[in-house]
Amino acid sequence: MEKLTIVKVGGNVINNAEALESFLTDFAALEGNKILVHGGGKRATQLAGDLGIEAKMVNGRRVTDEATIEIVTMVYAGLLNKNIVATLQSKNCNALGLSGADGNSIQAHKRVVVDVDYGFAGDVDGINAENIATFINGGMTPVFCAITHDGKGQLLNTNADTIASTIAVGMSKLYDVSLVYTFEKNGVLTSVEDDDSVITDINSEKYAQLKADGIIADGMLPKMENCFNALQQGVSEVIIGNPTVIKNKEQLFTTLTL
Repeated sequence: MEKLTIVKVGGNVINNAEALESFLTDFAALEGNKILVHGGGKRATQLAGDLGIEAKMVNGRRVTDEATIEIVTMVYAGLLNKNIVATLQSKNCNALGLSGADGNSIQAHKRVVVDVDYGFAGDVDGINAENIATFINGGMTPVFCAITHDGKGQLLNTNADTIASTIAVGMSKLYDVSLVYTFEKNGVLTSVEDDDSVITDINSEKYAQLKADGIIADGMLPKMENCFNALQQGVSEVIIGNPTVIKNKEQLFTTLTL
């Protein structure tokens, strides 16, 4: 099987022009087949504020009403996605900017209301691996934003970590997939105040213990769930680290295994 590297970039890297430029230089230099997935919540929140639209959050998740789905589509699928694609093109990486609707690449449904109505938030059902492979085989590098669709004409705001893990699982039927999550920290930490307190190796048993001890909590929990879900469904390896991990394997980072 050919190798495929899927990299998710998020956190404060997206909001820092210098850090993003440096990351995209390294990503463009990555050899072999690759896919980039990006978030961008803070920029959407800023634009919403500029337009007088208050961002509504419940349990750390954005409530996506009609005005908000327009804003996140403009920011994620437009401004951020096309700036990233243009930057990659300048670095001789033939990038193709995509949402889940393009090529019917990612199918999703509107999140079912249980306790909270999150509006036009999308939960992913699956991907069209063959279509995505067609782009890759054509010499292009897909760059996915955090927008999906329901197949009935409705765009949906979807967690970028989940998109990355779902694409990794789907593409693992066709490729030997490595999934890399990059953000501002050096990996999974025992102490958020100490960037060097990286837990270098975490398996399922250790993860359960770290969760029980409260060391892995809050926003890291859904990220870790996505990671282990990907491993259980055929992804070869999952790495979590800062953006330079894609070029420098000598530094600290976290490797996840089953």
